[in-house]
Amino acid sequence: MSDRQTKTDVILIGAGVMSATLGALLKEVEPEWEIKVFEKLANPGEESSNEWNNAGTGHAALCELNYTTEKSDGSIDISKAIKINEQFQLSRQFWSYLVNSNLIRHPQEFIMPIPHMSFVEGEKNVAFLKKRFEALSNTHLFEGMEFSDDPEKLKEWIPLMMEGRTSNEPIAATKIDSGTDVNFGALTRLLFDHLENKGVEIHYKHSVKGLKRTSDDLWEVKVHDADSDKIEYHTAKFVFIGGGGGSLPLLQKTGIPESKHIGGFPVSGLFLACNKQEVVEQHHAKVYGKAKVGAPPMSVPHLDTRYIDDTKSLLFGPFAGFSPKFLKTGSNLDLIGSVKPNNLLTMLAAGAKNIPLTKYLIEQLMLSKEQRIEELREFIPNAKSEDWDIVVAGQRVQVIKDTEAGGKGTLQFGTEVVSAADGSVAALLGASPGASTAVHVMLEVIEKCFPQHMNEWEPKLKEMIPSYGVSLMEDRELFREIHTLTALTLGLSESLPVQDEENELCEKEAVLV
Repeated sequence: MSDRQTKTDVILIGAGVMSATLGALLKEVEPEWEIKVFEKLANPGEESSNEWNNAGTGHAALCELNYTTEKSDGSIDISKAIKINEQFQLSRQFWSYLVNSNLIRHPQEFIMPIPHMSFVEGEKNVAFLKKRFEALSNTHLFEGMEFSDDPEKLKEWIPLMMEGRTSNEPIAATKIDSGTDVNFGALTRLLFDHLENKGVEIHYKHSVKGLKRTSDDLWEVKVHDADSDKIEYHTAKFVFIGGGGGSLPLLQKTGIPESKHIGGFPVSGLFLACNKQEVVEQHHAKVYGKAKVGAPPMSVPHLDTRYIDDTKSLLFGPFAGFSPKFLKTGSNLDLIGSVKPNNLLTMLAAGAKNIPLTKYLIEQLMLSKEQRIEELREFIPNAKSEDWDIVVAGQRVQVIKDTEAGGKGTLQFGTEVVSAADGSVAALLGASPGASTAVHVMLEVIEKCFPQHMNEWEPKLKEMIPSYGVSLMEDRELFREIHTLTALTLGLSESLPVQDEENELCEKEAVLV
């Protein structure tokens, strides 16, 4: 039964880090706008944004080898790494603005400094890592990165990983101290606290069941209130669909042309979590390796120091798996339900193209705990099975669409915004680097959907994000200044590779700010 019909300026679907970020940005540029949030679960940040459902890496391409590829001539393409690093800097700036403005307190609740490392075995991989290091070191964005293939040096960096290592294979690692561990669940909760203080209406246990265009060009959103078991109708000028894996079915309900010929392929994940604190204390880094042949980029193995619930933790994974659900709390009919006449051929083409991936996922799904521990031993040779527990991570839905480069049914491994031509509705699809680049992605939504406001909003956006509209790759001094100031504000200053005199100068600047 229906008992409510209300109008608002903006509706955000899903209480994850993306909706939280978009809401926070809009509230700064348009404080008077009314914003409503609908979340089907009882709390914010419970799905993909939750700290146990993602790797918590502040993705800045400092350690992720799949962001740098070897070209046919043997040189290393670092363009994607530069792009992702620049995008993460936007997030750091916005978070710093919120802290400096007292809109969020205690940044250590969501971000901590942690070295980022890449680790490889085998002659060919060592040669690749050295070339990658040389290419990245030539840019100021990756200043302070070190390379070593000396086992004695590696024992200093990663004692837990070197202990008991008997292989004669060459090994090497890069290390950069300015990496971060980000608790995206905590950040999401802090942002929603801030939004609530700003008068944003947040409705938990409210599931969106449909979206349709009204005759006066608004969007009517049909919502089910789980507590009262009633249906409500809310209309808005702009709707953002930020429901993680649940975004694709809602985008399809809009019926906009841009929602056609897009599919989704769900991939689940598992981590091994160390339950023995004396082992946890022996490792202090996020260490990324190389994905196995045939494995999707999202399954790059990594051994991560994490800070969760004020406790230092150690996680290894992810192990990929398959579930037809689009969310951990979703339905087994999600995948089948997302296949429509307009994307059937796209989905079939993707299936035919990705038989090796399907085989890989089935193999991963059938691994026993002991087989997973064997994979862990490639990182920690002396790992004991009883010291590790299996943790189920979040669901990711990889975008499938027709592209010029890949043809019909191409599997996408990034984060993607799909918006209506008139900017009245936008949806976020895809996975990594996702949360780390939330500010960049939400700025993209704002630019696409509110072009008529951009001239008016630009001064405020530049106040919040000083490098907005500027390439940090092309402005070394601005990068150094911003990186140092955000490190001070966010409590990361120990991790910066800058000279003492520059630190002193920047501390003075920070006081002035």
